[in-house]
Amino acid sequence: MSVSGLEVLDTSIQKTNIWLKELMERLETADRHRAYMALKVTLHALRDRLSVEEAAQLGAQLPLIVRGLFYEGWRPTVRSDRASSWENFMKPVYLAVCQDGSCTPEEVVSAVFDLLSRHVTSGEIDDVIAQLPRDIRSLWPAQARTIMR
Repeated sequence: MSVSGLEVLDTSIQKTNIWLKELMERLETADRHRAYMALKVTLHALRDRLSVEEAAQLGAQLPLIVRGLFYEGWRPTVRSDRASSWENFMKPVYLAVCQDGSCTPEEVVSAVFDLLSRHVTSGEIDDVIAQLPRDIRSLWPAQARTIMR
């Protein structure tokens, strides 16, 4: 049965639910909102660290709903320094997901990076990783970090 009446939206809803379920399992939480926030803030921190071209290429591979989340609030003409350092990358993750002490920002970012590495082409992941500083690269799963070899 169709939820929206449009196959493209129903498919995106299904894929987004799969992504959130996988993230919940990886973060060992039953809190769907926590998984949503983990995905959102990590995608924003990642997006803000990439070139406009690379962010658009990554966004093109995300399910429609996740893509909207990825682009939410983005101002590509305004260069942000929010994700230019380890602390600036991790701070929004900590504030949105980890303040209660149930996780670390590194665990959350690693979980989202693992999710991306399983659902985005390896070539695109290589391109994304190439634009990140070494300390942030280290949070990608080992099999995704071919660029570091």
